[in-house]
Amino acid sequence: MAASDAPAARRRDDLGAGAGLRAAPDAPPVEWVIADGLVDYPDAVAEMEARVAAIAEGRAAERVWLVEHPPLYTAGTSAIATDLLAPDRFPVHETGRGGEFTYHGPGQRVAYVMLDLKRRRPDVRRYVATLEEWLIATLWAYHLRGERRDDRVGVWVRRPDKPDIAPGVPAEDKIAAIGIRIRKWVTFHGIALNVEPNLEHFSGIVPCGIAGYGVTSLVDLGLPVTMPEVDMVLRETFEALFGPTVRA
Repeated sequence: MAASDAPAARRRDDLGAGAGLRAAPDAPPVEWVIADGLVDYPDAVAEMEARVAAIAEGRAAERVWLVEHPPLYTAGTSAIATDLLAPDRFPVHETGRGGEFTYHGPGQRVAYVMLDLKRRRPDVRRYVATLEEWLIATLWAYHLRGERRDDRVGVWVRRPDKPDIAPGVPAEDKIAAIGIRIRKWVTFHGIALNVEPNLEHFSGIVPCGIAGYGVTSLVDLGLPVTMPEVDMVLRETFEALFGPTVRA
């Protein structure tokens, strides 16, 4: 990271660390739901839309929904058409989340996070920083150092085993993506952590509009992990930042 970026990076670290975004001590726990099988993307969006409306109206508890999708590309609100390099490869879904093009597929853990920030803190920057901190803490459980980059979204890992991108610019790979939407201070969409997806599938897009960098996964980095193991770590690190959960 360039020296000029360091102060901003520290501010984001400060936002995500420490107290996190816990609700009041007497608040109900967040429902923790793990989907069976592959979930079609339109069905997931419809389910999120309904749940977010119910949370905003006080009719439902907050929820984190862990899913895997069949292979597909999604286009966020900032997506540029030329970043879709293989438009006929997989279905392409336009979505209301922030960000650009993203790949989802088997072996990638997608966590749709539906929290009421009015019950916590109505601060979008802190929320995004806390999602980053959640991913960074999850990676650190496997002794991997995930890092923020002020000029690039997502969570990154350094790759000293790869050639430099340019003279004096070390190689880095993206291991996790973040894309959110907020309606009436209720969050939806969320994070995507690469556990063991087919990394070649990312070649059909410019991931998140960022060219020149690679994409990696936990298994690609030599960690023989399973999705259930990662789910357990995700739950532990989520609770440390956001508060208690209950399996639903």
